[in-house]
Amino acid sequence: MKGLKIIRKEKNLNQQKVAIDLNISREALSHYENGKREPSLDMLIKMSDYFNVSIDFLITGKEFKKR
Repeated sequence: MKGLKIIRKEKNLNQQKVAIDLNISREALSHYENGKREPSLDMLIKMSDYFNVSIDFLITGKEFKKR
């Protein structure tokens, strides 16, 4: 989840604010950012909508490119 931490910091949001907005614990968000836990597909979609980025970006830190 490389992109999750990147986009959160780019938007100047702290973990607590994002966790409250996504209705998860701050610890869960921290685990997602540090790769200790993987979010469900529903949570990935919710985070993608929240940050207005692709799921690819959340996972890899890069936007998907067609070949």
